[in-house]
Amino acid sequence: MKISIITPVFNEPRVRHTLESIHSQKDVPELESIVVDGGSTDETTSILDECADQIDTLISEPDDGTYDAMNKGINHATGDIVGILNADDIYNGPNVLRSVLERFNQTDTDLCYGDLVYVDDNDDVVRYWKSGEYTPRRFYFGWMPPHPTVFVRRDVYDTYGTFDLDFPIAADYEFLLRVLLKNEISTAYVDDTLVRMATGGQSNASVRNIITANLEVYRAWQKHDLRGGVHVPVVKPLRKIPQFLHS
Repeated sequence: MKISIITPVFNEPRVRHTLESIHSQKDVPELESIVVDGGSTDETTSILDECADQIDTLISEPDDGTYDAMNKGINHATGDIVGILNADDIYNGPNVLRSVLERFNQTDTDLCYGDLVYVDDNDDVVRYWKSGEYTPRRFYFGWMPPHPTVFVRRDVYDTYGTFDLDFPIAADYEFLLRVLLKNEISTAYVDDTLVRMATGGQSNASVRNIITANLEVYRAWQKHDLRGGVHVPVVKPLRKIPQFLHS
């Protein structure tokens, strides 16, 4: 089973560590690394040149943001399974992709996901995102799996579409709502920390972005004619509080 990992990047020198993390994965029979650079203007371009032996496909051209870059990567992916790892994130050890592939083989699922930790500049954990097993009702209480830990069969994108660019901040949420709750694809949970994610992110970059992201969450429920989503933008941020209390 072949797995494709897509890395969107724009002016992010930490992409070197991301690529090293992907390249360090053990016991993965076929691994494809796709990097989509939105036209970086800093040292990122030279780093990508230096890491050329770790990249199977490099797309370098202007794009309409992170989700547009992800869509470009998906369209070029040739693997049976597709994962996305942002340019400032790394896998939590060399056995992550092996665990993911084992889960797909054991369950014949369409999508699997795991846990994630947020780390600061010293790689110290500052927030722990424990996903837990999926049940549809959890979406009504603001749940979603951490997108960097999500791996999807390629044909899911073919059947249900890629990221909707009408949701510039919360397209990952809309996609997961679409495939999990609306279309009820099969799902499996990997009870382990899969990704170490750098603190920050577009949705939390400012108060304005936080508000916009949660409005997009509400619009996602409306788009799919799903009832019960009115309160989700309120309860969804509250779910993050326990993530800071994990010891």
